Amino acid sequence: MPLLQFATTLSLSPAERESFVDFVTDRYADEMETTTGHVAVTIAEREPSAIAIGREVEGPLLFLDAEVREGRPFAYKRAFALAVMEHAVEAFGVHEPNCKVVFTEHAGEDMMGIDRVGGDWSASEE
Repeated sequence: MPLLQFATTLSLSPAERESFVDFVTDRYADEMETTTGHVAVTIAEREPSAIAIGREVEGPLLFLDAEVREGRPFAYKRAFALAVMEHAVEAFGVHEPNCKVVFTEHAGEDMMGIDRVGGDWSASEE
């Protein structure tokens, strides 16, 4: 179960949040070769004084902490990260230097829900 946690200074409407969550969930499934049913997404809107990045330019910030199962190739992660950041730039006007994605990988068994424990990822998962 990937846990995709966004911290942002954007102030999104409920419709914008839902649309963004749908986009992120679908792109994660596409780029990471999995299904959407277990993708978890959170969006935490913060005051501008609550988050920073040294290279920022004036405007909103958007950071993604992507907790994922280990095993996916770098190219998959890079494609997903770029898709999310490019979407934030186009849809919300976030300047490119103000976007950041960090992946943390976990063994499949470290990721669980009440109904299941994750397993190792394989390219044939989808």
